Amino acid sequence: MSQSAKTPSTSTAEGAPGAQRPAAPLPEATHRTVEVPGGRIHLVEQGDGPLVLMVHGFPESWYSWRHQLPALAAAGYRAVAIDVRGYGRSSKPREVSAYRMLAHVADNAAVVRALGEETAVIVGHDWGSPIAATSALLRPDVFTAVALLSVPYAPRGETRPTEAFARLGGDGEFYINYFQEPGRAEAEIEPDVRGWLAGFYAALAGDAVSPSDDPGDVTRYSVPPGGKLSDRFPEDIRLPLPWLTGADLDFYAGEFERTGLTGGLNRYRNVDRDWEDLAAWNGAPLTQPALFIGGELDAPTRWMSDAIKAFPRTLPGLSAAHLLDGCGHWVQQERPAEVNRLLTDWLHTLPAAPVGTSD
Repeated sequence: MSQSAKTPSTSTAEGAPGAQRPAAPLPEATHRTVEVPGGRIHLVEQGDGPLVLMVHGFPESWYSWRHQLPALAAAGYRAVAIDVRGYGRSSKPREVSAYRMLAHVADNAAVVRALGEETAVIVGHDWGSPIAATSALLRPDVFTAVALLSVPYAPRGETRPTEAFARLGGDGEFYINYFQEPGRAEAEIEPDVRGWLAGFYAALAGDAVSPSDDPGDVTRYSVPPGGKLSDRFPEDIRLPLPWLTGADLDFYAGEFERTGLTGGLNRYRNVDRDWEDLAAWNGAPLTQPALFIGGELDAPTRWMSDAIKAFPRTLPGLSAAHLLDGCGHWVQQERPAEVNRLLTDWLHTLPAAPVGTSD
C-alpha cells in the first residue's frame, strides 16, 4: 500500500463511479433463508450431491464464492455459500457478544441440519477460515473435512489476542485493534462505503504488491497516529481490477450500504471473548481431512508462516498446502480456476465423493 492519505479514486472502466450495473446474482443458483438458534441465515445453493458449506470473510458476502458455486455444482456437489450473521440478508443481532465464535459454529451446524443433511465439508476464507476450522474442531460429528483459504489453522495459544496485536503495527495501531472500539471504524467507512471497499480490496490484492514490497510488513495494515486505515490504501484505484469489476464492487457496496459494517466488524470485537470461550481447546489439533490454499503475496499467509510450518502437528489430516504464485488475499476471487481445481480434486479424494471430473 502507499502511504498516501488521499481518498481512493474508484473510477470504472467507463470513467464514472458506479457506471456499471450491479452484478446479477447467479441465475442458476437458489437463494433461501433458514432458521438457526440465533435468527436466520441467508444462503445461496447450487447443485446436488455431498454438501459443501462455504463461509466468507470480511468485508464480503456469499458473493465472494460466485466462481466456486457453479464449479462445485458441476463437479457433483451441493455447493452452499452463506451470508455470515451480520451480513447481507442474515440476522444482525445488536449485542457485540452475539458475534462470538461459538455463535458462528452453532449457525453453521444449524444450517447443515436445516438443509436436511447430517454432515458437510466446510470451506472458509479470511475470517471464514477460523470459523470453518473452529466449526470442525468443535463439531467433528457434523463437519467431516475442512478447507482453509488465506488464514492457516492456528490452535488457541497462551496470549490474549488483543495483547498480541498491540505489539504489532509499526508506527501505528494494528488494524484488528483499531477495529475493537464500536463505531470507530464505522465512522471511517460508512460515509463512502464504495470508495472504502475499493481501497481495501485493492490494497490486499496480489496485483497491488510491487517487487520491492514486503506483503507481510505490518505497517501496511496499521493506522497511523491520528489517521485512518484508508491512509494506507493505494493512491489511485481504477476499475476493473483483474479480478473485480465495477459491477462486482457495486454488489458488495450495495449490501453494506444497506446493512452497515457493524455486523462484520463485531467479529473482530470478539477475539478476546473467543480466546476465553475456547480455553478447553488450547493447542488442540484439527484432525479431519484438510486442505490449505494461500496466496504467495497474502499478508496473513506471510504473518502466519510458523502456523503453516506447524501443520504436521496441528493439521495431521492435511492433504496439501498450496501457495499460489503472485496471488494476494482474495484467493478464490483472484485465482478462481486454480482454486476450483484444487478444491474439486481434493473433494474427490474424500470418502463418499461422487464420481466426476474437476474441470
